[in-house]
Amino acid sequence: MYKRQLVFVAAIPVLALIVFGIMLATRPMYKNVQSGLDKILGITRENLTGVRVIRAFNKEQDEVKRFKNDNESLNRLQKYVGKISGLMNPLTYVVVNVSIIALIWIGGVRVNAGALTQGQVVALYNYMSQILVELIKLANLIITITKALACAGRIESVFDVTSGMADGSVKEAAAKEEQPGVEFKNVSLTYSGSGAPSVERINFKAMKGQTIGVIGGTGSGKSSLVNLIPRLYDATQGEVLVDGVNVKDYDIEALRNKVGIVMQKAVLFKGTIRENMWMGKKGATDEQIDEALEISQSKEFVDSKQGRLDYVIEQGGKNLSGGQRQRLTIARAIVRKPDVLILDDSASALDFATDAALRKAIRGMNNSPTVFIVSQRAASLMYADLIIVLDDGQVAGMGTHDELLANCEVYKEIYESQFKKADSEGGVA
Repeated sequence: MYKRQLVFVAAIPVLALIVFGIMLATRPMYKNVQSGLDKILGITRENLTGVRVIRAFNKEQDEVKRFKNDNESLNRLQKYVGKISGLMNPLTYVVVNVSIIALIWIGGVRVNAGALTQGQVVALYNYMSQILVELIKLANLIITITKALACAGRIESVFDVTSGMADGSVKEAAAKEEQPGVEFKNVSLTYSGSGAPSVERINFKAMKGQTIGVIGGTGSGKSSLVNLIPRLYDATQGEVLVDGVNVKDYDIEALRNKVGIVMQKAVLFKGTIRENMWMGKKGATDEQIDEALEISQSKEFVDSKQGRLDYVIEQGGKNLSGGQRQRLTIARAIVRKPDVLILDDSASALDFATDAALRKAIRGMNNSPTVFIVSQRAASLMYADLIIVLDDGQVAGMGTHDELLANCEVYKEIYESQFKKADSEGGVA
C-alpha cells in the first residue's frame, strides 16, 4: 500500500511543476501577444480612417508591407507561446500514464504475493485515473485563466488611470447683471511635458450676452484658451470664473451643463438626427430641436431629408457634407440653451453668407449666452464685442475690430492678408 501511495504522491508535485512552470513562462508572453494585437488593430484603424490619404500619396503598398511585417511578428509570437502552452496536455498525460503503469506493475506484484486482491488494484486504478484526469482539466483551466489575466491586466491599467482634476461641490451659481459671465484672471496653461506655456497671463471679462472673438495664427493657443472654460484642462496659474465662481469649485457635470462647446472637428454619431440632438439635451422636444436647427442654419437641409429628424446619420456623418456636419454639431450645442456657447473654428466649412446668418441668429437667441467664436477669419469676428488676438500664447491685442486695426499689428496683418488682396482683385471687403 505504501508503494502505491508513493506513486500517487509523486505524480502530484510533478504535475504541479509542469502546470505552474508553463503558466509562469507563458503569462508575460500573453501580455506581449495582447500588445502586438493592439498594434495590429491600431494600424488597421489608421488605414481605414485614412484610406483616402493613403491613396492620394500612393502609399498602399507601404501600408500593406507595414501591416504584413507587424502581423507576421505577432503570428510568430502567438505560435511560440502556443507551442509552450501546447506542451501541457502531452506532458501531463505522460505523467498520468507513467503513474498508472507504475501503479499496475506494483499492484500486480502485490497481487501475486497475495497482499492485495485484483478488485483492490482495479479500484485504486479508477480512483487514481479520475483524480489525475481532473487535475489535467484544472491545468487547462489554469492556462485559460493565464490568458484571461493578461487581458484583465491591460484593462485594469486603463481603469487605474484617474483624472487629475478634483471635482468641486458647486452645483449652481446664479448670474448677476453686473457680474461677468466669464472672467480670466492672470491665467496660464502649460501642458504636461511641455516646456513653455500654451497660453500665458490672460486677463479679460466677458459679460452675459457678449460675443468674444479669439483669433491668431496656427498654434497661438486659441483652442487652449476656450477649453479652459468647460474645464477640459485646468489652468496651471490664475483663475477662470464662470458666473463669479472658479471653474475648479464647480461640480464638473454642472459646469459642463452650463457650457455648449462645438469642437474644430465635427463629430456626429450613428443614429437619427433626433438622437444626435439628444446628446446636447436629453429628451429635447421636436420644437426645441427645430429651434436649434433654425438658429444653426440646418433646418433647410434637414427638411429635405427623408424622415427629417428620423433621418439616419451614418457613422462619422459620412452621408452628410462637411458644412452640414458642422451645422448639426452647432445645433447640438445650442439645443441645451447654454449660458456659455463656444464655437471653436466650427464654421470653417460654411460659406460667408451662411456664416453671417449663423452669427446673427446666435446673437438673437432668447437666453443671451456669452458666445466665444474662435476663427481664422477676420470677417467672422468683425462685429464681436471684444476680440482677443493671440500670438504664441500671449495676448497681442484686445479690443473691437476698429481699435485693433489701429493699434494691433498682428490683427492688422491678419485682416489685410484676407481683405486687401481681395480689394486689389476687385473684391469687396
